Amino acid sequence: MNKKLILLLLLISSPLFSQYNGKKYSIGFNALYTTTSKIFLFPNSSDEIIRNKSNDIDKIFNYGLEFRYRFSDDIIFTLNAEYLKTSQAGINITGFVGGTTVAIKAEDGFELIPIELSIFYELPFSTDDFKFLMGGGGGVYFGNHLRKIGSVEVNNVSREIEYGIQVALSMQYLIKENISVQLGLKFRDPDFRLTSQYNSPSVQIGSDIVTFPQDKFDSRINVDGVTFTLGVFYDF
Repeated sequence: MNKKLILLLLLISSPLFSQYNGKKYSIGFNALYTTTSKIFLFPNSSDEIIRNKSNDIDKIFNYGLEFRYRFSDDIIFTLNAEYLKTSQAGINITGFVGGTTVAIKAEDGFELIPIELSIFYELPFSTDDFKFLMGGGGGVYFGNHLRKIGSVEVNNVSREIEYGIQVALSMQYLIKENISVQLGLKFRDPDFRLTSQYNSPSVQIGSDIVTFPQDKFDSRINVDGVTFTLGVFYDF
């Protein structure tokens, strides 16, 4: 075998990484902020205007865990899981009182569990204290539609499992030998459809009994905002 190839394989597979004192693994906690998301109320409408009508929920905070494996000095594999839950009050939902159509206020939102596997490359201008990473990968996204009107809530009857890709940039600062903090920027676009059902066909609002137009309804949720991350990691 070519001597240069053997040397390259030894460098890649070596368990000792001078920049990280031989530490190959990291585990960390991330706080995340996503700029915006959309809940489409009539995703199956034949009218484009109605189909694209959405309730926007902005400024979403959530948290997650991340595990890293340093394959070589330059290549890092990561697996992260998050939990995101958000809602917004004051959303208008159509109902009926007798034969009259009325608008009632609801709290509308969603929860999302992203699980993402990524590969990162350490950029060559990184230093011993500051590491600059660029990478991306694939993710699977599990979501639920959340809605509450008075005492009535919804249950998800069926939902899609969304698959997608994401890209990210980050800067890592080594505080101590095995502790670091990281700032990051992530671009992704989870988009999934659900069918939900009210747990009651009607709700009492004041002195009125408001009936819902249908007990089941379809919705589409798109988390299309930029995600900023701040994390603390322990290397071992």
